[in-house]
Amino acid sequence: MKTIIINYGAGNIQSIKFALQRLGVEAVLSNNAEEIRNADKVIFPGVGEASSAMQKLRESQLDEVIPTLQQPVLGICLGMQLMCNSSEEGNTQGLGIFDTEVVRFSPTVKVPQIGWNTIQNLKSELFEGVRENEYMYLVHSYYAKKSSEMIAESEYDIQYASALQKDNFYGVQFHPEKSSKAGSIILENFLKL
Repeated sequence: MKTIIINYGAGNIQSIKFALQRLGVEAVLSNNAEEIRNADKVIFPGVGEASSAMQKLRESQLDEVIPTLQQPVLGICLGMQLMCNSSEEGNTQGLGIFDTEVVRFSPTVKVPQIGWNTIQNLKSELFEGVRENEYMYLVHSYYAKKSSEMIAESEYDIQYASALQKDNFYGVQFHPEKSSKAGSIILENFLKL
């Protein structure tokens, strides 16, 4: 099984690579369109600012490749946010895979939200073996609004989508690679899809 981590210059890809190694999977870092299209599984990470990350995707034409992928794709953190229609961060047009918008948390709460928070209303094979109200590790100032594609939600001032799914595309706001045993289960479930 060939697993690719999209390497477009926006992400802490090493921690994802190490988490997959612990599961016995040697992932390949790549920004090559052909290699990504031919992978069995694709992980789309992201840490940083939405508009500059989107710019990097456009420069490598990955903004055209990612929405056409047929295999299971997992967006993590900013990767998930970029898969939405748009983000308030840098007034960014997203990839339009998930039909929702990414907006900034209210000024009444501390941002970024850093640390552990629970996920509820789990609705996907991605969460097989994960308990309701399991804790996941998050670092973010923006969130995806709830939508019909939501497969998990969290609360920080308001309820928001902490995971989304449409067809072969999955997205999680939290970092499974930093979320202990439950995070490993989610990565393992993704690899089994």
